[in-house]
Amino acid sequence: MRTEIPDDERGVRERRSCPGVRAQAYIRKKASSGRCIRGPAAGCVTGFVGSNGAGKTTTIRAMLGLLPAEGHTLYLGRPLTAWRAPSRIVGAAFGGVAGHPKHRVRYHLHMIAAGAGVPDRRADELLDQVGLREAAGLRLSVLSLGMSQRVGIAQALIASPRVLILDEPANGLDPHAVRWLRDFLRTLADAGTAVLISSHLLAEMQQLADRVAVLSQGKVVAEADMSDLLAYADRQSVVQIQYASDDAPTLAGLARRQGFALRRTGPDTADITGISREKLARLCLDLRVPLFQLSENRPSLEDSYLTIAHEEFKIT
Repeated sequence: MRTEIPDDERGVRERRSCPGVRAQAYIRKKASSGRCIRGPAAGCVTGFVGSNGAGKTTTIRAMLGLLPAEGHTLYLGRPLTAWRAPSRIVGAAFGGVAGHPKHRVRYHLHMIAAGAGVPDRRADELLDQVGLREAAGLRLSVLSLGMSQRVGIAQALIASPRVLILDEPANGLDPHAVRWLRDFLRTLADAGTAVLISSHLLAEMQQLADRVAVLSQGKVVAEADMSDLLAYADRQSVVQIQYASDDAPTLAGLARRQGFALRRTGPDTADITGISREKLARLCLDLRVPLFQLSENRPSLEDSYLTIAHEEFKIT
């Protein structure tokens, strides 16, 4: 496994004010297949997706040096252990908050701040940012799952790291909390933070991530912008039509000219792939070919993910 985040520290500092500069903060991970992927970039939220047991958490822990692994991980051109203040380089949370259950939220974050060498006011700022000022006096043991997730994120951000890594941050959250998480991560990314989040739900990543890498059985089997993955899902859609049998030659010619696939399923029915239902309807209207049935079977994003994971499809 090889992970790398840029080697020019000064360049990163200068470009953090320019959201979307992806070349200045990225990760490369070399899976067992030998394939490298591009990970979080400044101004970008990258999703790391795989089914339960695919190896997401193991990979992240290895990247952070918490587990032994082959290869190495570089942050800004150096191993994390080479940085005098690693908490200012990368922050990570593995679901919820790690702390003594009797500790109160504010004083727990003050303790984390002291360990990172930052003032207590940073903890208080984060309580506001994650919406927990009213819960600052609660003990960790009484926090709800959503509140624990927020405290964990605040803990990871205590030293204002350039890279934020969150393992299953939306796990167990209600729709309102997921929306808060999406908006919060987008704000961080727009400020120049590189964000990597893992999940076993690709539909969840559709709401949270700009880019996604798919992990299956310890191997990265696809990597693409989310828009490309959605386009791939669209290409798997099947348009089902019924038409007058006399129009079969006209439809066959249309398929050749437009480059879509037409498979006849009966004397007057066919399945069509490679074209949207809307575009096909307009083309048939122009040719005065009446369609008696026009429906579309569009696979979900999860179905597309399963296809990718099974076939180890590579999106280019």
